[in-house]
Amino acid sequence: MDMLITDTVVVTCDDGRNLLDRAAIAIRGDRIAAVGDSATLEQEFPDLPRFPGRGLAVFPGFINAHTHTALTVLRGTVEDWGGNAVYGYMSPVSYEMSPAERAVMVSMGCLEAIRSGCTTLVDPFRHIPHYIDAMAATGLRLWVSENCADINTLRIRLGDYSVDEEFGRVFLDRTVQAIEDWQGRGEGRVNFQIAAHAPDNCSPAMLHKLSELAVKYGLTRAVHLAQSMEEVRAVAAMHGGLTPAGYLDREGFLGPDLVGAHWTFCTPADVELLASRGTQMAHCPANSSRRGPHMAPLGLIRDAGVNIALGTDNMTEDMFHALKIGLITHRGGRGREVEGGVNPAPQAMLDGITRNGARSVGAMDIIGSIEVGKKADLTMLDLNTPSLRPIINLVSSVVHYGHPGAVHSVMVDGEFLMRDRKVLTMDEEALMAEAQKVARRVWEGMLTKNPDMPPPPGGLRWLDV
Repeated sequence: MDMLITDTVVVTCDDGRNLLDRAAIAIRGDRIAAVGDSATLEQEFPDLPRFPGRGLAVFPGFINAHTHTALTVLRGTVEDWGGNAVYGYMSPVSYEMSPAERAVMVSMGCLEAIRSGCTTLVDPFRHIPHYIDAMAATGLRLWVSENCADINTLRIRLGDYSVDEEFGRVFLDRTVQAIEDWQGRGEGRVNFQIAAHAPDNCSPAMLHKLSELAVKYGLTRAVHLAQSMEEVRAVAAMHGGLTPAGYLDREGFLGPDLVGAHWTFCTPADVELLASRGTQMAHCPANSSRRGPHMAPLGLIRDAGVNIALGTDNMTEDMFHALKIGLITHRGGRGREVEGGVNPAPQAMLDGITRNGARSVGAMDIIGSIEVGKKADLTMLDLNTPSLRPIINLVSSVVHYGHPGAVHSVMVDGEFLMRDRKVLTMDEEALMAEAQKVARRVWEGMLTKNPDMPPPPGGLRWLDV
């Protein structure tokens, strides 16, 4: 789409972190053609249709560096459960859904993502071929991956960590199928990563096969890392006392093309090792703080110079939630010995959903900032929103007080996914009604088939709305 966004505030997130007032952005096709003074660009681009930006602030499209959209099916349930939700609910529910039901719940997550200002999702999960076309149809930019494992994640909650080669082969086959069928489709919006689910469910053989696939297809890699004490104990038992980071390093799996999510139970030595290998972090501060402020050694991680991108993880796509809680957890990342800290600054958190997110998927050349030649992936916030007034320091206000209700429009590749608060690529009302039906059927089926699985705290209280 050719367009000139005029008379607006542009938060560039470029190298200088420049903020431009009364500015304009010229778009030709899917790229940014110019950024500068509004009056000047109006003269230079008289042919472009105008989009009045007065009262709006334009940001680089928000990048959710780690999410699982299909797990919207669990929203409002396992957040208040004290057990290991990964193997207790998340793995079983991923198998309970039919292909059509997965597509519905993934679409539900994508809908929330758009309304939260996201233009890019990084989504490692399972059964990718069943719903990749539904995800692509939303218009979002995607990096997806099949969460590979060769230790059956359905049996881990029963204490079985035996290697199941056939279980693993299915994931490898799906990975190859999805890459060969979909990589680069949607005019380049659909992209893949190679994902090892986690160190406690991937054997050395699986890690080596995944590394080979990453080299063969030239793709970045992802893994969940030290996300629970159960993982730490299982890896130590299976691999001679190694930590999850130590195990991955022994198998040559660490590196600058790898993004590890969470790092919750990493030791100081782990952080030093991961940083020395250039491994990046996808931090999901809101989800990881459901049982109290996230305990990852964030101060050490920041001091080590690790690239930290922000994500939402499970049951939500709210990037403002990630910004707010992220600022709190990072400022408290050195513990009680440092009181009243105001480091990092809000811009550093905004970098986590823009520049750093782009770097995490190897795409800083096309997304992550508003600069000439980059993709026209843009998020527009309505500054005439009570929570953002008065406007004194815009970035600070957005990080501390922004919310999805302030999102006015979202654009990917120069095309609106949402314009003036109306989502254009999805039927919201029909989707939400269908998602409610799917969630009820899936939960009832999962509990029936798994009698050892307790209902979530508070039970299942379905409302007819």
